[in-house]
Amino acid sequence: MNSFYPEQELRKIGFAFIGKDIKISRKASIYNPQQLHIGDNSRIDDFCILSPGTGGIVIGKHVHIACYTSLIGKGKIIIEDFVNLSSKVGVYSSSDDYSGAYMTNPTIPSEYTHVMHSDVTIGRHVIIGAGSVVLPGVVIGEGAAVGALSLVVKDCRPFTIYGGVPAKELRERKRGILHYEKLFTSGKKKTRDGESE
Repeated sequence: MNSFYPEQELRKIGFAFIGKDIKISRKASIYNPQQLHIGDNSRIDDFCILSPGTGGIVIGKHVHIACYTSLIGKGKIIIEDFVNLSSKVGVYSSSDDYSGAYMTNPTIPSEYTHVMHSDVTIGRHVIIGAGSVVLPGVVIGEGAAVGALSLVVKDCRPFTIYGGVPAKELRERKRGILHYEKLFTSGKKKTRDGESE
């Protein structure tokens, strides 16, 4: 049995928008699908959790969300085209107040808690390594790379590599991906010597 939903079943789930050639594992957990937009050729693997709140989740084209990854929160989460989220990545647009001034967790009525919500944007061509966590309010610029097991608490500059807890800027990232995006979207193929046909 194919582990991905066939297209006709995906269309019945009730997504706000779903593009062409989408692959979503039957083992993924999807909540509030009416708040979820998924662009063409994107793939969501086993045991992922997509739980959009009122802000919704927008996933672009050619996005890969690897197994055990979670996208959760009331704020809007935007994942632009060509993004790769490795396994066990957590992206949160909501957070409890950890100060001790309020109670925490969703079993407690909201008048006793102080949950904060803030949008998250992950730009085109971003790659986030396994086990990393992105906290509310973060903008990860186009082409940035986040190493495995990192904690992203602040915005990341475009085409820059980050890593650590909290994630710190390490060095610039090459821009060759933009060249290959042009070849890919134009339908040209790369030959062994790097030229296009």
